[in-house]
Amino acid sequence: MSKNNKKTAAQKKPDIKVYNFCSKKKMILGIFIGIVIALIVGILVRGVNFAIEFKGGTMLTYNYSGDINTNDVQSAVKNIVNVPVTVRSGEALDTGGKQLTVSFTSEEGLNADRQHELTEALQQQFSSNAIELSDSNDVSPSSGREFLLKCLIAIVFAAIVIIIYIAIRFRKIGGWSAGLCAVFALCTDLLVALASSILFGFEFNSNIVAVILTILGYSINNTIVIYDRIRENRALYPKASLNELINLGCTQSLTRSIRTSVTTIGTMLIVTIVVMISGYNSLLSFSVPLVFGLISGTYSSLFVAPVTWSWLKAREAKKKAA
Repeated sequence: MSKNNKKTAAQKKPDIKVYNFCSKKKMILGIFIGIVIALIVGILVRGVNFAIEFKGGTMLTYNYSGDINTNDVQSAVKNIVNVPVTVRSGEALDTGGKQLTVSFTSEEGLNADRQHELTEALQQQFSSNAIELSDSNDVSPSSGREFLLKCLIAIVFAAIVIIIYIAIRFRKIGGWSAGLCAVFALCTDLLVALASSILFGFEFNSNIVAVILTILGYSINNTIVIYDRIRENRALYPKASLNELINLGCTQSLTRSIRTSVTTIGTMLIVTIVVMISGYNSLLSFSVPLVFGLISGTYSSLFVAPVTWSWLKAREAKKKAA
């Protein structure tokens, strides 16, 4: 057998059409800048509306009977306190009776006279529902700031752990730079989720924190799958350049990423539609930003993380050559 016929798997070319992902650096940068601009415009125009658990405020619990429209209650309370109001309905754990939880941000809380005024107004407007004040609590601004700080620390800690994990697992293909680019991609996804939340006028509440944590897990999983492909291709094609390995790995993962994303995003769209029809609008601050974050997670895993990694490694190579 001749030497030309003794080709190993490492020398064979892939038998699929490979897309040139690494040629899209300018497009990726343009989309990222657009996201940042949208976030800044959203903050300037709409402002960030922090919920009670972050800013402090008042939470009132009412017992009621019959059927009641939470949107009508929300409008009635908002006309009195003149700040954004959140109203949720549920059942009391001890009695099983129907309850309304009314919460709104406030720097000074709600004194007894204002509570009485608010309760009387609700009793008059919803006279058939036998509304009675069950409990009231003030959340201090200092407690809200402490909670927000803990959330930020948790996110930063998660980012550090991700970088260390990727650096160790993918050390043979430049793990530290891969980890930094993966976190950069995650930041893009979080910006998308935050920008969509602000532009749609949602409160920055615990739902947004849940969205951030969900996106962190979803997006980093997609990115690691693609990195795994690149690492496997390094063993199969040792003579290939990093750009060729990235293009091949992203192409191999393209179908799987799209199918997974369509399933996940489609499910969240159904949840969003059901929530809108049923009137539980408080859940929209979770489902809507999550849909945008999941779309961004698919995009960033295929483009931002690997292509930014390609750009970073190219810069490192130029510095070494200089």
